[in-house]
Amino acid sequence: MRELPLTDATSRAALGESRARVLDLLRTAAEPLGVRQVAAAANLHANTARFHLDNLVDTGLAERHVEDRTQPGRPRMVYRATVRDAGQRSYQLLATMLTTLVAGELPQPRQAAITAGREWGRYLVERPTPFERVDAEEGIRRLSAVLADAGFAPGAAEDAGHPVIPLRHCPFREIAQQQRDVVCSLHLGLMQGVLAEVRAPVDARRLDPFVEPSLCLAHLTVSNS
Repeated sequence: MRELPLTDATSRAALGESRARVLDLLRTAAEPLGVRQVAAAANLHANTARFHLDNLVDTGLAERHVEDRTQPGRPRMVYRATVRDAGQRSYQLLATMLTTLVAGELPQPRQAAITAGREWGRYLVERPTPFERVDAEEGIRRLSAVLADAGFAPGAAEDAGHPVIPLRHCPFREIAQQQRDVVCSLHLGLMQGVLAEVRAPVDARRLDPFVEPSLCLAHLTVSNS
């Protein structure tokens, strides 16, 4: 049985089941739908269907317009999904495909991931001005800022001599659990790249992944030079 979902669940969970069902109806319909059509297809009261439809319009996921009619009678208000929101996303599947490619096809997947991470770390952090001296404390602060922006929820570094940054959330948790060597090496390289770019006397020497279900530990080394 396949365990990996082919589409990401975040957007659906954020909408709620009933509203997501209404949006699915709009996406798959060959023509714009009226409130009663949506209510019947989604097994909802007409007022509930109208509430969900209007919310989708307000959030930009659907659009509303008056139906063109050639017959007598009051024209209906109809709804359709917006072009910019064409359907479910599959970024998790894409990430899994790419990490398995790296792990299975590159001769040194761990080193390749570290190298890529270093390049991105250099790109993501603001470079110091010429002749600006960044000490260890400031370097760790800038590293923590990048990690926070990326979603790692870093805590305060412990032990000034051998700092350890607790990372309480992995933004790539599902992929890291499947391809730990590649993903965690990418994260280690990212930290190394940040510290190198800010010219801090600190290096990221080790990343201990999932020492607890929601905790990884980044071990740093402070240079005395």
